[in-house]
Amino acid sequence: MSSQIVITSVDLIVLFTYIIALVGLGFWISFKEKNSGDLFLAGRSMKWPSIGFSIWATNIGPTFLIGSCGIAYKAGMQGANFEWMAWIFLMLLAMLFAPHYLNAKIGTLPQFIKRRFGKKSYIFFTGLSCFNIFVFALGSTLYAGALLFSQMLGWPLWVSVVFLMLISASFTIAGGLLAVMITDSFQSVLMIIGMSTLLFIVFGHVGGADKLINGVPPEFWHMMARGEDAEFPWYAMVLGYPVLAIRFWCADQSWAVQRAMSAKNLKEAQLGCLFAGFLKILPPFIFMVPGIMARVLHPNLESSDEAFLVLVTNYLPVGMTGVVLGVLIAALVSTVDSLLNSGSTIFTLDIYAKYIKPDASSAQVKRAGRIVTSIAAVVACFFAVWLQGVGKDLFNLGQTMIAYIAPPTSAVFLIGILWKRATGKAAFSTFVIGTATSFVVGFLDFNKMLPENRPHYLLVSFYLFSAWCVLMVVVSLLTKKDSGEEDPPTLQETRKAHGKQQRRIWTLWGVLAVIMVVLYVIFN
Repeated sequence: MSSQIVITSVDLIVLFTYIIALVGLGFWISFKEKNSGDLFLAGRSMKWPSIGFSIWATNIGPTFLIGSCGIAYKAGMQGANFEWMAWIFLMLLAMLFAPHYLNAKIGTLPQFIKRRFGKKSYIFFTGLSCFNIFVFALGSTLYAGALLFSQMLGWPLWVSVVFLMLISASFTIAGGLLAVMITDSFQSVLMIIGMSTLLFIVFGHVGGADKLINGVPPEFWHMMARGEDAEFPWYAMVLGYPVLAIRFWCADQSWAVQRAMSAKNLKEAQLGCLFAGFLKILPPFIFMVPGIMARVLHPNLESSDEAFLVLVTNYLPVGMTGVVLGVLIAALVSTVDSLLNSGSTIFTLDIYAKYIKPDASSAQVKRAGRIVTSIAAVVACFFAVWLQGVGKDLFNLGQTMIAYIAPPTSAVFLIGILWKRATGKAAFSTFVIGTATSFVVGFLDFNKMLPENRPHYLLVSFYLFSAWCVLMVVVSLLTKKDSGEEDPPTLQETRKAHGKQQRRIWTLWGVLAVIMVVLYVIFN
């Protein structure tokens, strides 16, 4: 078994052809940008295929690409729950949250918080969102991509970090969300083709379905794992995953929400989320099953995060290595450019245009967005290099970060949407107390200062979420709304406004639900 990759001239030609095509496409789109609205929300003109592909590609970052292969090598199909349970929360975004966001004509989620809960919550959530995007999300994504890239090419980690950030940031700074979303569609196709090719090539070396199925312990094919020693016990997944998912899919500017906001209308936003839900069927097959194949072929790897690299270095023919390197860059760029654009959108529209220069022209807002994007790229590079010392596998690194960030935000958004009685004072208390406590617990975990027998981090996330929901309700009952805090429309009002259109979309969600139930039956 070799872990030393050999890059041929053919691989380099394939790789740099992809990079030139990607950057060229991004800059070509940037020349069509005309105002700050285009830079941040693509002129609210996007249709469902671009929305769906962009949501999917943004989610498939290098942390997921490498980490999902590694977690499958380590624990089989347990990690697939993070993909196959996501459709429920994409449905919540499409049918519950998106109508509020689009009807309010907001450009960022902090603007929703301002209208729902007032200025204090708005200011706190704006700062929190920028910090989460520019430091945690960007840093962990860059670290994951640069780690594999440095392993494959033998570069120092910091060199890989800077190289990959330069590619990601170049057309994002110039072209904004429109460039991001169109290049995401291009990269989604590349990732599907590249990883499907790797899947079939490695499957041929395994020697057939029987050898694959019987070459690993039977529990590798069970998604809902039982036992305290399971990587993701079923009860931790059922209770904890929704906390992460509400924040990730419905209350985070970076991943799906900004794509929904860029839609031409509500129907396109809902169909785009639905399309992304169907695309989520693919990742466990094309990203995780290769990890199980690596376990069959190479059962004694020192680290599960080596699985992806071992497959690439040992089984791909000349030229295909360049394609997979392109897939890695596609995974990184599709996530980093989205994070850069989302963070820049929040800072520019909610801090610069509101407090620093309220009378800024469209050109000044656009220029400020580009400057912020550039600064964020530098900060993220430093944090990515620091993550070398954390010591978690890549899949759990990303999920643990979200688990400790998510609880207060998920509580505020979910209760704020569903309960008109929720007050601004309750939201602000939950944001401040919940964020401080969650960050302390997360800091202790990352620095290995929690007891060995602590609950699974998904359960900890659920416990924190439950506490912040109680806090939100109690403070709301003890306080009154301030003037200017808007009530969200009820579900009945939303259905009344979009009833006929939604009935057709609900039918398609029903089809997706049936497919997912069948998959869970097969893998349990």
